[in-house]
Amino acid sequence: MTEPTGTPESTKMMDRFGFTPGQGLQFGMYSLGDHLPNPADGTRIGAGERIREFVGYAQAAEDAGFDFFSLGESHQEYFASQAHAVILGAVAQATRSIRIGSTSTIVSTSDPVRVFENFATIDHISDGRAELVAGRASRVGLFELLGYDLRDYEELYEEKFDLLRQINREREVTWSGRFRAPLNQAEVLPRPAQDPLPIWRAVGGAPASAVKAGRAGVPMVMAHLGGTTSVFKSTVDSYRQAARHQGFDPADLPIATAGFLHVAETSQEALRGLYPHIDEGMKRTNGQGMPKQLFAQSVDPASIVNLGSPQQVIEKILHQHEVFGHQRFLGQIDFGGMPYDRVLAQIEKIGAEIIPAVKKYTATEATSADDDCAQEAN
Repeated sequence: MTEPTGTPESTKMMDRFGFTPGQGLQFGMYSLGDHLPNPADGTRIGAGERIREFVGYAQAAEDAGFDFFSLGESHQEYFASQAHAVILGAVAQATRSIRIGSTSTIVSTSDPVRVFENFATIDHISDGRAELVAGRASRVGLFELLGYDLRDYEELYEEKFDLLRQINREREVTWSGRFRAPLNQAEVLPRPAQDPLPIWRAVGGAPASAVKAGRAGVPMVMAHLGGTTSVFKSTVDSYRQAARHQGFDPADLPIATAGFLHVAETSQEALRGLYPHIDEGMKRTNGQGMPKQLFAQSVDPASIVNLGSPQQVIEKILHQHEVFGHQRFLGQIDFGGMPYDRVLAQIEKIGAEIIPAVKKYTATEATSADDDCAQEAN
């Protein structure tokens, strides 16, 4: 069931997700929760130390002025965030103001009731700072591990995502489906501090999933590993067109983008600093590395990969905001066994040089971007 345009819930979507008109682009950091060796020497820290690093990232990001920190869920070798909701509970306890969430929670292989209970609890621990990004898994080994049939990949996600949203809307839920026992006037508790809880739909680069998000009137997080910014505009356009077609106001639906982020004094230094981590990390987690010549294109101003000097990265993010009119950018900074002190140095540099500039320029443009979006909807 979708939320019709004009209801109080719909017209307050931006507010419910923590976006204030004119504030400028929100800036976040996300980790997939990977637990990889440092490609420089092959060493790998223990799982406990890696988990504590996630909490440390969130604290450092908060101190540096980031708006959001999130952690992904993965159930295979070279990851340490299988119980990502537990870690986010620790993050909630260790931070004071930064919003926190998942990127993403794999609802396809989870019970939506338990997912809601977990994140409602995190929301209370964090005093109303929790968000949930619902995904379907890009690494599919967890289907066998958790007892699901990969042939039900799409159906599992759509059914469970719909149930999760129904639980979020309704205090007493009556529901039946294919992949879970029925619910009969079931009260799912605790209700979150933010009621309803901010729930996003994770979307890959292709427009099909974005269209489903738009039709449902659900905010989307769009992830991309590479390519040109212009290629992804069609996904954003498809999302807003689908929302408008279903009677939702696209100007009231937040969009977030997510991708690699790395800064250095020069673009060549940034390439040298990040490439070994991306290449070796992708080999171990996805089975295929990143061709060096292809990665070298990341410094091109048209590339959606935010890599280069601080000024180059600022200009890229501002260009992406001009093209997408989105509300939040999430940078992946820690992938591939990057040492903790280097990640903290990145967070500090981004907080000192990039975030202030991005907010300065997008804050002055935010009102016009919202107006443009509203005009599209009319």
